[in-house]
Amino acid sequence: MSEQSWLHSRWMLIIVICMAALYTLIMCNLLFVSGRAPGPNYQYNLAPFETIRPLLLERERYNTDTWVKNLFGNIVLFIPLGIWMPWLFRKCRRFLSFTSIVVMVLLAVEVTQLIARVGSFDVDDIILNTIGAWIGYAGYQLFIFSLRKT
Repeated sequence: MSEQSWLHSRWMLIIVICMAALYTLIMCNLLFVSGRAPGPNYQYNLAPFETIRPLLLERERYNTDTWVKNLFGNIVLFIPLGIWMPWLFRKCRRFLSFTSIVVMVLLAVEVTQLIARVGSFDVDDIILNTIGAWIGYAGYQLFIFSLRKT
């Protein structure tokens, strides 16, 4: 069975679509529902690296839980996005198209958080989430490359 027929078979696409839908539901819950109530004191950050810099350079000021959640959580949670987007959408197989679509999706998430006053609008979240999606995209590309070599 060739890469194209195996990778894009009906059953494989159904599995990836189901996993993407489940991932989307989980992320919507994490980003908009779970432990988040609209509040009058909404915080936002429009300056790049404003929240990342202290986490990296002044790590001793933060407990490990805060440090790991803010840096690695924002990266790791978006790795699956970088895998299933190029798998399901041909347009997302080119890096620049993929990156621009991911940034638009993440901006929409942050603006929705701003309007709904849940979570916080943070440009650093967009940066870290994009890095996570890039890691997933690189994994997807390595997977495709390894299939072509065998």
